Amino acid sequence: MKLASLKSGSRDGTLAIVDRELKTAFPALESGFATLQSVLENWDDAAPALETTYRALNQRELDAFPLKPDDLAAPLPRAYQWLDGSAYLSHVERVRKARGAPMPPSLYTDPLMYQGGSAAFLGPRDPIRLADEGWGLDFEAEVAAVTDDVPMGVTAEEAATHIRLLMLVNDISLRSLIPQELAKGFGFLHGKPGPAFSPAAVTPDELGDAWDGGKVHLPLLTYRNGALVGRPDAGEGMQFDFPALIAHAARTRPLPAGTVVGSGTVSNADASRGYSCIVEKRVLEQIESGEARTPYLRRGETVRIEMLDRNGRSVFGAIEQDVQA
Repeated sequence: MKLASLKSGSRDGTLAIVDRELKTAFPALESGFATLQSVLENWDDAAPALETTYRALNQRELDAFPLKPDDLAAPLPRAYQWLDGSAYLSHVERVRKARGAPMPPSLYTDPLMYQGGSAAFLGPRDPIRLADEGWGLDFEAEVAAVTDDVPMGVTAEEAATHIRLLMLVNDISLRSLIPQELAKGFGFLHGKPGPAFSPAAVTPDELGDAWDGGKVHLPLLTYRNGALVGRPDAGEGMQFDFPALIAHAARTRPLPAGTVVGSGTVSNADASRGYSCIVEKRVLEQIESGEARTPYLRRGETVRIEMLDRNGRSVFGAIEQDVQA
């Protein structure tokens, strides 16, 4: 099943069921649910009704309307929690090297995670607003899981049963602001202005055997100004899968329905597969030549993030954002 939220007068958008090809949609209100948050809070009742409508939509039995990405908010336009991990250790190693920070041994056994702002997520075509090009604007291509209610203290095995939806993320970063914030010892604020999400959130079964219960085994494609810059496999090099990340987040507190848990920037040890954020490219250039040559994003540039299934079809739709003043 694929779900999206239309921009509307509500801050939570209007929920729509989307066909498998991401071409048409049908109002979920016909099945009794107006927002994705209400679905996640009542998943056992909502999912069967929405699945029935989804099947009818794919069989072209409904009077559907064309799906226009420009009309879409994030699948969850706002969420009770946005918790972003950093599960790909090749990314962690490279970014920490850029800051001159060593890799603590604990990062191999204990997930790295921060809590970001979730009051207003960006939609898949919303622009990235950049007030100062000196802030070092970077994209970060990720995968995210959305949960129902998760009890405190769940095991990873138990956490796996609470994953309801998957999405793509552009976890926007302002690289030049981050080091001074982290030096204060109290985490991100200005350096993480807010992420954007894919047009659709999909149930894990839509990925078939590319979903193993904890990881998505497909390449994540990132383009800068139309040129492919990275295609690392999201299932490779993920030190902590989604159940492990969720269990870590729920260690000392329950997670409310609608919690979004990010994988962190998708990264593979094989650098020939490219990169999902600019800072990784800059670190590799620094190592190879002593100079980071690739600039961060400037106004007028475009970022596109997408994942294709093994038949070449877009799974989530594409995040495509222009950088604007």
